[in-house]
Amino acid sequence: MANNNLSLRSLLENEKLNGINFLDWFRNLRIVLKQERKEYVIEEPVPDEPAANAPSADKDKFKKYMDDMLDVSCLMLATMSPELQKQHEDMNVYDMIQNLKEIYEGQARQESMNEINKTLPQLLGMLRTAESDLKKNRSKSILMEPLKRRIMAKRNVDLRAGNGARVATLAIGTDISLIDLI
Repeated sequence: MANNNLSLRSLLENEKLNGINFLDWFRNLRIVLKQERKEYVIEEPVPDEPAANAPSADKDKFKKYMDDMLDVSCLMLATMSPELQKQHEDMNVYDMIQNLKEIYEGQARQESMNEINKTLPQLLGMLRTAESDLKKNRSKSILMEPLKRRIMAKRNVDLRAGNGARVATLAIGTDISLIDLI
């Protein structure tokens, strides 16, 4: 099992997080942590420390979380650029991930929007994800490079997100090409 851990960890060690590769780095981090059964520490905030008179099972669970968090924290910091290490060295793992997601949220949206040819279900899934992200973050802006604006003609599809933002699309066969976010 140790050899598997080392070979999977090499995914992260070969390409450190440098700011422009967040999506790839985060995907590789999740793969490594899933294999090590420590993915939960990036998904759950740090639990409160159990009281002194708490059952030993609660204390053991808390100790395991703290040990796993330390392992994951060291792994994450070791696979970041020095600048990012300095910014995140005093944070717990969950807060590190939340901060990185906030910093690189625009990059994530831009990269997914760059994959322009989508089927209708894929586009709908992208819209639902963006809408839920907007609700979670209560953000009003979406960062993306402007694309060519086209006037909608008959037989084109006009989709709207839950917040009323209009997404104009052009139907081409069974695929849909994302034209513009208005």
